[in-house]
Amino acid sequence: MAWFKVDILDDSKASYIQKVKAGSQTICLVKENGNLYALSSKCPHAGADLTQGWCEQGKLICPYHRYSYYLQTGKGSTGQNDYVNTYKTKVRTDGIYVEVLSFWERVSQAFK
Repeated sequence: MAWFKVDILDDSKASYIQKVKAGSQTICLVKENGNLYALSSKCPHAGADLTQGWCEQGKLICPYHRYSYYLQTGKGSTGQNDYVNTYKTKVRTDGIYVEVLSFWERVSQAFK
């Protein structure tokens, strides 16, 4: 596992959605109600850029077809049968960090 510091425009805002790079991954960084979330930036349904979406009732809404994903788990809403990857975040004195696991680390976690 590796933690990557991400560049953000302005963390002083109460809420935001921003596209960031964490290692080789493009991440959708969401700050909602003071909580920080990191999810895949690409919608699995239509390939839309989720950073162009919005948050509603604890979900990130896709701007194309209004598919929605829970911020905490990445699970799609009932009936969608899909999900987006989520990533751990850490706020340190020098910035925000996102944890990116390798493919094999993700596979091994699936069996825990």
